[in-house]
Amino acid sequence: MTTKTALHPRNKHRHGYDFTRLIKSYPALSVLIKKNEFNQKETIDFSNSEAVKALNSALLKSYYGISHWDFPQSYLCPPIPGRVDYIHYLADLLKHSATNLAAINMPSKVKVLDIGTGATCIYPILGATEYGWHFVASDIDPVSVKTASVNVSANSHITKKVQCRLQENAKHIFQGIIKAGEFYQLTLCNPPFHKSIDDATAGTTRKWHNLNKSAKNFNKNTLNFGGQSAELWCQGGELAFIRQMIKESIGFHKQVLWFTCLVSNKDHLSKIKLSLKKAKVSQFKVIKMAQGQKISRFIAWSFFDTNL
Repeated sequence: MTTKTALHPRNKHRHGYDFTRLIKSYPALSVLIKKNEFNQKETIDFSNSEAVKALNSALLKSYYGISHWDFPQSYLCPPIPGRVDYIHYLADLLKHSATNLAAINMPSKVKVLDIGTGATCIYPILGATEYGWHFVASDIDPVSVKTASVNVSANSHITKKVQCRLQENAKHIFQGIIKAGEFYQLTLCNPPFHKSIDDATAGTTRKWHNLNKSAKNFNKNTLNFGGQSAELWCQGGELAFIRQMIKESIGFHKQVLWFTCLVSNKDHLSKIKLSLKKAKVSQFKVIKMAQGQKISRFIAWSFFDTNL
């Protein structure tokens, strides 16, 4: 198997998919394996919703001990290797701040807030299993919160490490979720990217055609490109969402060490940085990640000076 050196060094999936191991832990995957027409290696049809969900279920069971993981068909199905990369880079961010945490009087238990956790609750599951972190997982969608809670409670080794909370006001991000007296070392977020449902549908269509699928077979609710409206789009898109996040973070500047958020469009970075400067943060960083040929990144900002 070819080494994917672009993935984080601690990422368990940087060497590709070990289908022998995955099928052993999740036999249902076996009937969904196919040969890549170019190199004849084992793979799955990534446009097949059943295959994508089975692959993720196998990865979670084999590598993270997650025996139950389910969600409604119309909700987003996240790629595990990319999601866990974000977790590993966050761990590095914390490690690099550790030498000065004593001066800031940080709690020893790492607590993380996941904004928009989704029905799969994927980031808390990965962070709790990989690093033993404790999470608050928030979402504006009641079905997502209920399903995420079921996924957590069904896996005893993470049950006490993840708490799911409903954000009752869709206009707020941190308000109503971060409670008085709470402190978080990290917040993380995969924000809604698109500006409208039409924009989101167009993006899904492009992905479908990139897999060389016939337009007549296109289904906008295909699982691996699916998602509820709150998962895919918001007024103003990704940039507006992150700007609101920065604005709200000011009010919680003493309760969070590092605020972070994925940024899909690199052209948004200059405007995001300007908003951070206006918010008078003590520091911010852009941390790049890569999965194969795709480059992704997240922005991190803090009102604490951990560089002293």
